[in-house]
Amino acid sequence: MTDELNKILTPEALTPEALLAGIREARLVAIVRGTDGGAAAKAALAVMEEGFRYVEIALTTPDALAAIREVRAAAPAGCFVGAGTVLTAQDVEQVDAAGGQFMVTPALAESIEVSAARGIPVLAGAMTPTEAYEAMTRGATAVKLFPASTGGPRYLKALRDPFPGIPFIAVGGVGLDEATGYWQAGAVAVGLGSPLFGDAGSGGDLSPVRERARGFMALAAEFDRRIAAESLR
Repeated sequence: MTDELNKILTPEALTPEALLAGIREARLVAIVRGTDGGAAAKAALAVMEEGFRYVEIALTTPDALAAIREVRAAAPAGCFVGAGTVLTAQDVEQVDAAGGQFMVTPALAESIEVSAARGIPVLAGAMTPTEAYEAMTRGATAVKLFPASTGGPRYLKALRDPFPGIPFIAVGGVGLDEATGYWQAGAVAVGLGSPLFGDAGSGGDLSPVRERARGFMALAAEFDRRIAAESLR
């Protein structure tokens, strides 16, 4: 973690500025959902132990709020837990009370403005140019391009041409073979759901999750090394 990022990160609060800076550096956001909140919490902590710093637990997971509390209490230093599928003002209030440090939406929901008004970072789901622009005007910290697999990296690149200042996170159908293409197209990060967790959020084996997490971490590190080398030419 860079010294500059350390200055804006605190253990108690995650500001929109800090979240965006951290995600840019990490390039990876983990997304866990399933049928068992306890299993989701264990899966979230497992990938944190392997180096992931940002993990989202979907509210569609049973007992998701309890899982968020558990992860917040046990997360390694420098790791943060947020909630996904946050749609309403009530969702924001409940996640905030449970210790969730950032919000993620699948669409242009009222939770964007509510989160922004509270100073809570929010990654807002959008697909079209109009939706991406509106998400930012509502107060989004970044736009979650979802589902990214619909258009792929070429669509993201085209979308960034008129909006070079919007930070995009590619989510939906992004696996180990696709991540680099999205980074090359300008995504600040990729969001990883089932390609990372498989069925771990429903009680599946964590060993392959840890192995995949290490693979994604290595891929991000290699991409950063390549960018650094190219900048020296």
